[in-house]
Amino acid sequence: HGESSTVVQKLQLNAGKKWATDVVLRQSMADINQAMATALPLIHKDRFGDSDYAALATTVNQKVGYAIENCKLEPKADAMLHIVIGDLMAGAEIMEGKTAGKRHDGAVRVMQALKSYGRYFQHPNWKVAGA
Repeated sequence: HGESSTVVQKLQLNAGKKWATDVVLRQSMADINQAMATALPLIHKDRFGDSDYAALATTVNQKVGYAIENCKLEPKADAMLHIVIGDLMAGAEIMEGKTAGKRHDGAVRVMQALKSYGRYFQHPNWKVAGA
């Protein structure tokens, strides 16, 4: 990761097909999705405090970090994945209160990233939290 010379501005399919994934990436994304599924009912009821958002952000960052360290995708798929990872990390930063915006908006950004992941990457039986 990071050595990719392909600069991609927006997500796109691989000649009309979803990008290949590996076990590490699928597990990391499933873990993030599960954490969001657990948090969503409380977020929707406004019962999710700053410390809850910070803990959720920590989970997102840990899972993203694990994927970055351990997943091995071909360069074009990796470049596409970096867009999703960027959104996940940006959402986590907002949830941590490190950037401007409501912490709730960070959760929304993470959810959008999870939806994009499902739309552009192969992950059997993928279902976004709360969908």
